[in-house]
Amino acid sequence: MSKLAINFKGLLQRSNLRVMQQRYRSLQHRNKDYDLIVIGGGIVGVASAREILQRHPYLRVAIVEKEPKLAAHQSGHNSGVIHAGIYYKPGSLKAKLCVEGLRLTYAYLDKKKIPYKKCGKLIVATDNDEVKRLMDLYERGKKNNVPNLTLLHSEDEIQKIEPFCQGLKALWSPDTGIVDWGQVTQHYAMDFKTDGGDIFCNYKVKKFTETKGEKIDAYPITIHGDRNNQILLTKNVLACGGLQSDLLAEKTGCPREPRIIPFRGEYLLLAKEKQHMIKGNIYPVPDPRFPFLGVHFTPRMDGSVWLGPNAVLAFKREGYKWSDVNIFELIDALRYPGFIKLASKNLGFGLKEIIKSAFINLQMKDLQKFIPDITEYDVCRGPAGVRAQALSLNGELVDDFVFDRGAGHNLLAKRILHCRNAPSPGATSSLAIAKMVADKVELEFGIGNKHCKRTTNLG
Repeated sequence: MSKLAINFKGLLQRSNLRVMQQRYRSLQHRNKDYDLIVIGGGIVGVASAREILQRHPYLRVAIVEKEPKLAAHQSGHNSGVIHAGIYYKPGSLKAKLCVEGLRLTYAYLDKKKIPYKKCGKLIVATDNDEVKRLMDLYERGKKNNVPNLTLLHSEDEIQKIEPFCQGLKALWSPDTGIVDWGQVTQHYAMDFKTDGGDIFCNYKVKKFTETKGEKIDAYPITIHGDRNNQILLTKNVLACGGLQSDLLAEKTGCPREPRIIPFRGEYLLLAKEKQHMIKGNIYPVPDPRFPFLGVHFTPRMDGSVWLGPNAVLAFKREGYKWSDVNIFELIDALRYPGFIKLASKNLGFGLKEIIKSAFINLQMKDLQKFIPDITEYDVCRGPAGVRAQALSLNGELVDDFVFDRGAGHNLLAKRILHCRNAPSPGATSSLAIAKMVADKVELEFGIGNKHCKRTTNLG
């Protein structure tokens, strides 16, 4: 048989197999019965669902999201930076996932022809104390294998890259970039749907119960939405709830800790007349005394330039303005012992952030350290994002991944896995995180072994 005939036969077989898979899924989906349901339509949840379905194309997989669209919160309200992995402890999971995620992200963006800009990042030291920390950061970046990381020794070298920026020394990361992570999430979702996955928006999970009746053996978990007739049956659940992750976990018998405390980051917008002064990302050297990074300059895909963010407690979990208040969520955060301890340790920092939020001109001092020609008349209030910060009972920011299962031997404990914390840089690392999460799902639920393949293929 000729090679052409063999190739055509193989193509036909693969085409027939895909048609059979799609018909099989279509039949099952009409009954709203699934092998796995992923809760949360942010970038980590969608990337994980996509990875799982690509590994196991016979599985019936769905995503449920409480908002009308995907990437409605953290994934669609961030600065859009593609991070290179400079900051993280060498050998840590965050460092490895970020560096791998950087490589996977650029390959994916090129493959899908998603617009991005590899505009680079400067981390600039403006005094001698910062220079010492910058050198430590340089060593950390080299140990993390950050690509093409370079130390700049003078202001002249800095201004060859950023002509209006001043500083003593800087790190230059040319592989840092910018992209619209909300758009990337939509592309992950398109891949997922092309492979046969289902997405249910406007589906806020009200509760989980053990399935009643004859389907309990095949689909032991029932997921109830908060609207009439929102019922889905599934074998397994992966919850990637972001700002709601601790509340989802509590619904299945998990402890509330680590608690999610929402911190709002508010940005300023640079006037169009001054946007030419910013070529790429300009960041400060992190100060270990404070829990957050500090203000920076971030160019955007639309040509705008964001300045910030600050970090203030949000008065509701999805509160993007001071006027967004949920009194129950606010009291819940303020009474949490972990938040009380964090606030007491960082009282001065927190008060300064609140005051700076109220008075734009007070934020200019931090910005003018790098670009002295920018004044308060060159900025206006811009967008904001809310960070789902996992906080331990002793007031420590949880900086690692947290997976959790309910206590006991009931079906809710056995069949529901919570990814309670996927720390920054979650978007950059999303494809790498998805691989790790898929490995975890395979291990926890036995997906991929011979018995599981046989049962899932037969439904």
